[in-house]
Amino acid sequence: MTTIETTTGPSPDTRPDWQIAGEAWEHAAVDWAYRFEPHSRSSVEHVFATTGVGQGVDLLDLACGSGYALGIADGRGATTSGIDASAGLIEIAARRAPRADLRIGSMFELPWSDGSFDVVTSFNGVWGGCQPAIDEAFRVLRPGGSIGLTFWGPGKAMDLRDFFITLGTTTPGVAAELMDLASIGKPGVCEAMVESSGFTVTERDATSAVLECTDDDDAWQVLRSPGAVLPSLEHVGEDPLRSLVLESVAHCRSEDGSYRIINEVTHVIAHKSI
Repeated sequence: MTTIETTTGPSPDTRPDWQIAGEAWEHAAVDWAYRFEPHSRSSVEHVFATTGVGQGVDLLDLACGSGYALGIADGRGATTSGIDASAGLIEIAARRAPRADLRIGSMFELPWSDGSFDVVTSFNGVWGGCQPAIDEAFRVLRPGGSIGLTFWGPGKAMDLRDFFITLGTTTPGVAAELMDLASIGKPGVCEAMVESSGFTVTERDATSAVLECTDDDDAWQVLRSPGAVLPSLEHVGEDPLRSLVLESVAHCRSEDGSYRIINEVTHVIAHKSI
């Protein structure tokens, strides 16, 4: 049976950033879970294969979202745990990974003891400025364990580049924040982050992730679902932002009106020495 735990938080006017971010990801949790998140399957499979996720392995997924990766790990025979800031996404994760130990909380303060896991992963959940999460991952890993992180890469195969630029330019003060978060994609940045926590990098590479949408309505439903879109929705409004977002991916639109959006997802895998 899935275990879901949370800690009673402070009053609304003093909520920590992780709670605010978690609520943002709940604005379209179902669309994100079933239409957007599965696009990362190739990178999930690669990271799990490389880190040996399978029978007898204790896995923790940071910023586990709706449990897409946890469900795959469960199918490989791993014992799974996950933490995410969004209660709405964790509810979906509990259905996808019914045997997982799921927690609602901050990946900067993990509620597990030292040396609890063989593998820690995060699929597009750890970004620039998230060093404490990597430090915590090192703490809860057993000696000889591995960490696998994925994030948007710096390569040319990034059809959503203008989409993210649109989000940055439609919400005052967000552009600089998004750039700070995206800094992990620059060569050497993620490596420096994991090495500063004590890891030894063993691999950096990339896989392709594909989003396919039937028409404009479908594309908008998918692309409005990430939590990062909510500030722009609130500032610009639904219809104006829809037009801007669809314009940002117009180069991915086929003559029949469908979309094929391809993005490079970079991964870094590192090892905790014995």
